[in-house]
Amino acid sequence: QVQFVESGGGQVQPGGSLRLSCAANGRNLRILDMGWHRVAPGKQRAFVALLTSGDSTVYADSVKGRFTISRDNAKNMVYLEMNNLKPEDTAVYYCNSLEGLRAESWGQGTQVTVSS
Repeated sequence: QVQFVESGGGQVQPGGSLRLSCAANGRNLRILDMGWHRVAPGKQRAFVALLTSGDSTVYADSVKGRFTISRDNAKNMVYLEMNNLKPEDTAVYYCNSLEGLRAESWGQGTQVTVSS
């Protein structure tokens, strides 16, 4: 079954912003390492951002300084704040836990399109 459900994608102009949300489905994400990956057209899945259960963060060089990953434990959700979006950010974005990644288990993702 799908453990995480992504939402918040859409179409924005270059330089715009979006906040993606990741809802847990029957899991307590507070104790999980959570991350975002994306699949751009014609490309393989790529790492975007990581938030560990200890609140450490890691970002891909391509998004560093523009994207911020965070969690809200009360709402049991993880977010990806995306600022200064670029056309190359166009992709389907997925959230996942480390165990989900290792099991190659992914949800439906949410589409982000950056264009004029």
